[in-house]
Amino acid sequence: MEEELKVKDFESALKSLESIVAQLEAGDLTLDRSLELFEEGVKISRFCGAKLDEAERKVEVLTKTAEGTFKEQPFAEDGGEA
Repeated sequence: MEEELKVKDFESALKSLESIVAQLEAGDLTLDRSLELFEEGVKISRFCGAKLDEAERKVEVLTKTAEGTFKEQPFAEDGGEA
């Protein structure tokens, strides 16, 4: 029986993943606990990847032209160059 993922949004998933990484890096866990955390981290990572893919598809839909083709537009990050 697969355990249901406890995170529901990208931001909380990312915080959970950061916490897991910190615990694993500390190195004071048992092997069994380390494996449990690693498995949970993999699930959360896949969840985050799926959310990012979903966001990318939404952006593509929003950038389609009226003719149904995509118009390339540079993505400028805050404080970065376009």
